[in-house]
Amino acid sequence: MHPLIQDYALIGDEQTAALVGRDGSVDWLCLPRFDSAACFAKLLGDEENGHWRIAPENAKGPCTHRAYRPETLVLDTEWETDGGSVRVTDLMPQRDRAPDLVRVVEGLSGEVSMRSTLRLRFDYGSVMPWMRRSDGHRVAVAGPDSAWLRSEPEVRTWGEHFGTHSEFTVAEGEKVAFVLTWHPSHEPRPPLVDPYEALEGSVADWRAWASRCRYDGPHRDAVVRSLITLKALTYAPTGGIVAAATTSLPEEIGGVRNWDYRHCWLRDSTLTLGALLSCGYQEEAEAWRNWLLRAVAGDPADLQIMYGLAGERRLPEFEVPWLSGFAGSKPVRIGNGAVNQLQLDVYGEVMDTLSLARKAGLPSKPHMWALQCALMEFLRSAWRQPDEGLWEVRGGRRQFVHSKVMVWVAADRAVRTLERNPKLRGDLDGWRAMRAEVHREVCEKGYDPERNTFTQYYGSRELDASLLLIPRVGFLPPDDPRVLGTIDAVRDALGHGGLLRRYSAAETPVDGLPGGEGTFLACSFWLADALHMTGRTKEARELFERLVDLANDVGLLSEEYDPVAGVQLGNVPQAFSHIALVNTALALSGTEGAG
Repeated sequence: MHPLIQDYALIGDEQTAALVGRDGSVDWLCLPRFDSAACFAKLLGDEENGHWRIAPENAKGPCTHRAYRPETLVLDTEWETDGGSVRVTDLMPQRDRAPDLVRVVEGLSGEVSMRSTLRLRFDYGSVMPWMRRSDGHRVAVAGPDSAWLRSEPEVRTWGEHFGTHSEFTVAEGEKVAFVLTWHPSHEPRPPLVDPYEALEGSVADWRAWASRCRYDGPHRDAVVRSLITLKALTYAPTGGIVAAATTSLPEEIGGVRNWDYRHCWLRDSTLTLGALLSCGYQEEAEAWRNWLLRAVAGDPADLQIMYGLAGERRLPEFEVPWLSGFAGSKPVRIGNGAVNQLQLDVYGEVMDTLSLARKAGLPSKPHMWALQCALMEFLRSAWRQPDEGLWEVRGGRRQFVHSKVMVWVAADRAVRTLERNPKLRGDLDGWRAMRAEVHREVCEKGYDPERNTFTQYYGSRELDASLLLIPRVGFLPPDDPRVLGTIDAVRDALGHGGLLRRYSAAETPVDGLPGGEGTFLACSFWLADALHMTGRTKEARELFERLVDLANDVGLLSEEYDPVAGVQLGNVPQAFSHIALVNTALALSGTEGAG
């Protein structure tokens, strides 16, 4: 039986990440970066595409129990067997020169026979390395990649069936450690890490970081876990935050909506910055703001919806035919063709983010205001165009209401920045006029008076969960009858099992793709926010409680959820979902925006 998406836990070193299953198998790992080719790709194929399992010799199924050590990204997986109990601790310590995957086996009671099976397959499971012994290591080399496996001298290790196998026994109090280290094959082996020191240091580092969290309201554990997840999805050298650690986990099992999320999106930049600032993480907020400024620098007409970890612009999309896909969900895609789409809402996201950063007192950067002025000048002439919208539809451009609302946000933030900072120079009158014109058009063309609701795009009968953001961004006040009507209409039209879809599942879907998808977790959090803003706080809290309970056993959320089958869907862990959880918790506790 194929694992479920919620069966996986995350470990990482703030430059890449691995997914560990309930059975003790590392089924996904890209080295050396989040967006590098995977050396363990069983997640999207089978065992022959690469994995590393450490478990009791006779264990066929999942572990007995697993959990992160409190306020860390260090994972403990435990088995109870007839002979005794054992724990496997997995972590990726923050790297010095090279990424290390550390696995420590500890006997808890009795005596347990253990087995390790390592299959390294570089380039997304397609390249089998040449293996050799060197200085007590097993060394794998294939083209540009090299990986060194080190274990205790007393552990018997051998090669068989194109894998590296180890067998050993641990009694109560005994420990056996394994370290897998990657480095470019043309370079010498990097310095060795002590696995036990790495474990102790990682626990201390994560707990020190988590202790900085200022949030002390309900569900603090879920908020801290979400913040740790967000930190783990941050590419430390640049401050960029990837949308998820995976590619091609399906939005519908067996479906084709399988996308690569190992890139950095602008769509959630304001929400990310707000969550970090409100919880006391100014350093991380500033790093994200600085990544944003570097990424969007250049011709405003060339602004992209997403960038690479260091701001790379070219993210070509291609399919990997040798991988069968998660639970048979093909195709497996690398890169993301949506990078070339026009999405006018990202201009609003950038302007809103930089406005929030300025208000929060983050140190200004040279040319930041000049960049914002350039963005506004482009938007002044471009805002009337149709675009692909927030959800990156592949069914043609439309006049999406959310895109126009975010154009209004861009103009509004530009105006407000000038009003608060008289030393800055800009076209105040022109931007005020633009703001008014956009507002007027949206209210005329994007609103259906018959049903008392805004619509997905001009002239449409369809609805969209992004309409719930209208009061949050300040386009209309929460008590406006059109806002109240939109919330109820969206909930009625897009509700599914008490949660919310992104948009209507029409016979000819707006995204131009066959099949369906699950409910979108971030949108469901937005519904809770909208209910709270309009005075329906009891309903908001009930929805929030349910959403928190949808996290898996170690507190992780994917992109979507199927309320009928009770399974997570889409890439995991999803930054958008965890950011939404944090912001909804802040809103319900009255601490949102307390940066």
